[in-house]
Amino acid sequence: MEAQQILSRFCPKPSSLLLPSHKKLHTLPCVGPKNLGIQRLGCSYTEGKKKRVFCVRRTIEEEEVKEVKVGATMPVRRKKLAVFVSGGGSNFKSIHEASLKGSLHGDVLVLVTNKHDCGGAEYARNNGISVVLFPKVKDGSDGLSPSELVDTLRSQASFASFVDITYHMKKLESFQVDFILLAGFLKLIPVELIRAYEKSILNIHPSLLPAFGGKGYYGLKVHKAVIASGVRCLCFIFSGLVRYSGPTIHFVDEHYDTGRILAQRAVPVLANDTAEELASRVLKEEHRLYVEVVKALCEERIVWREDGVPLIRSKDNPNEFC
Repeated sequence: MEAQQILSRFCPKPSSLLLPSHKKLHTLPCVGPKNLGIQRLGCSYTEGKKKRVFCVRRTIEEEEVKEVKVGATMPVRRKKLAVFVSGGGSNFKSIHEASLKGSLHGDVLVLVTNKHDCGGAEYARNNGISVVLFPKVKDGSDGLSPSELVDTLRSQASFASFVDITYHMKKLESFQVDFILLAGFLKLIPVELIRAYEKSILNIHPSLLPAFGGKGYYGLKVHKAVIASGVRCLCFIFSGLVRYSGPTIHFVDEHYDTGRILAQRAVPVLANDTAEELASRVLKEEHRLYVEVVKALCEERIVWREDGVPLIRSKDNPNEFC
């Protein structure tokens, strides 16, 4: 929050950067009304001497389009969630705890992991959440194939067969999952699952993408690269530079960290930071941001512009987006 306030002081006011009208919105399940004032902060970074993008806050006026309201007669169904982890799963725990407190309109039904003994799997077992092993272990029968994973998560049949974390074949009711949340899952998501869950898989990454993303960038490796690069943000009407990093939540496609960005949050990079210190500050923001985004996802407040850019509709004011 402090970093956002710092950045906002150096970016221009919306009225000074009016842009032409954009194409109308497409939403899941709603579309936006007329004359939407969309304020969007686009931060930039410099990686060595290769790239510089500026911070801009902009206002866009939209065409008039039909709005479908979800009211008392059309309640939003509570969503079913699957979380994928490879490690301790702290973001998974934050989402699950928010669900238990009733602060988000969804339930974590299943954890998918490639490591049967990771901290996330242990937490899931201790909290009565089913655990699925994926991908299939080489030279063995344990774990699921991509098609079996899709069937297990999405099938509406009464039962689905899969190998669970105890390595025994069981019959278990299929989960009929609505959304998939990646929270430190280090395997590439198979194309079969992406096609089955188009625009329904989110990932969180510990840097401000597109910087410091892609294969091999995970965990402390990301924060070490950020510090070593001296990455900086340059804003209009500002004579200096601000060092920063932060988490990104994006939709998942067939590659590492290249899907459409949904939300980001700036975290200052201090002059004497170690990778561990920066990681700790970024992780705190990850926990807050992921819960906020999943809450919007479960409440069907994700809006897709016709040009493929996702936005989040404000809960308090449906005419505002972020």
